[in-house]
Amino acid sequence: MKVLSLKAAGPVGNFELTDLAQPSVTDGHLLIEVHACSVNQIDIKIRQGLPIGPVLPSAIGCDMAGVVIEVGANVKGFKAGDEVYGCVAGVKGLGGTMSEYIVADAKLVAHKPKNIGMKQAASLPLVAITAWEGIARSQLAKGEQILVHGGMGGVGHIAIQLAASLGAIVSTTVHKTRDDGFLKSIGVSNIIDAGTTSVDEYKKTATQNNGFDAVFDTVGGTNLDKSFEAIGLNGRVVAIAARSTHDLSPLHAKGAALQVVFMLLPMLFGNGREQHGKILSELTTLVEAGKVKPLVDDKDFSLQEGGAAHAYLESGQAVGKVVISVR
Repeated sequence: MKVLSLKAAGPVGNFELTDLAQPSVTDGHLLIEVHACSVNQIDIKIRQGLPIGPVLPSAIGCDMAGVVIEVGANVKGFKAGDEVYGCVAGVKGLGGTMSEYIVADAKLVAHKPKNIGMKQAASLPLVAITAWEGIARSQLAKGEQILVHGGMGGVGHIAIQLAASLGAIVSTTVHKTRDDGFLKSIGVSNIIDAGTTSVDEYKKTATQNNGFDAVFDTVGGTNLDKSFEAIGLNGRVVAIAARSTHDLSPLHAKGAALQVVFMLLPMLFGNGREQHGKILSELTTLVEAGKVKPLVDDKDFSLQEGGAAHAYLESGQAVGKVVISVR
C-alpha cells in the first residue's frame, strides 16, 4: 500500500511516498480503506515536532473517511463495505491517516453521513468532536448569547452550527478570511471583524454591554484575554488553545468559568474513546438532517501531494478544511 511517510520532524519536504505491507486487522479494530484524509492545525504542529505524534518515520494525520474492509473480533455495529469516518490516528501509537489503509479502534469510528461525500466526511471528525465537547462544556441554553472566535475556521464553523441548533444567538469574529453569506446561512446573527472592532464595541452592539453568556475561543494566545473581556457575569469561556499565560482576574471579577478542551486525550491515553464514536454518530444524524454542513476548500490534493496540502493550510489561503483525496 502507498503511505506518505514523514521521515523526520520539520518542513513539508520531509514527506516521502513509500510502499508498505497492508496491515492486518486486530481485536476491537477495523481495517479501513482510506478514501480521504484532512489536514488539521494539530497535524502541522506534529509535523513540526510537537512530541505527541507517532514515532518517525511514519504517516501522520488524524482524520479519515473510507470503507471497512475487515472487522476484527469483538467489534459490533460494523461490517465490510460500510462507509465510515473518524479521528483515528496521528498521535503516539496510532500511526497516521495519510495512507491507503489503516487499522482503527472501532470505538473512534462512526458510520459516515449518507448525504455527503468522502472528502466532506473526512473534514469533520477532529473539528466536530472538538466543537461538540466545547459547546457541551459551555452549558449553552436556548436564547443565550454565545461568541465564537474564529468562525471561518474548522472548529469555529462547526461550533456555530451546533450552537444555532440549540437555539442560541450566535456572534462570531472573523480575521483574514470571511464569507458573510456562508456565516449567515449557518446561523450567525452578528459578524465581527476582529481586526477593526474592539471588544467594547462588539460587546455593546451584540449584548448591550452585558457581555456574552458563553465564549468559545478557537484562536488562543492574546485573543483569550479578549474572551475574558467579552464574557458576562457568571459566564463560561471555553478554549481549545490555552498553552499560554494569562491574568485570570477578569474572570474572577465576573465569577466566570474557564474550560479547556483537548480532544486528543482519549486517543493518547485510551480512556473514553467510545465517547468520540458516540459524538460522531450523533453528528451523522445532524448532518443528514441538514443542521450541520462542513466547509471544505475547493483545492484538490492527492496523497502524493500531502506536503503541498500542509503548505497550503499553513499559507492561510484555505477557505474551509483542507482535504487530501487518497482514492
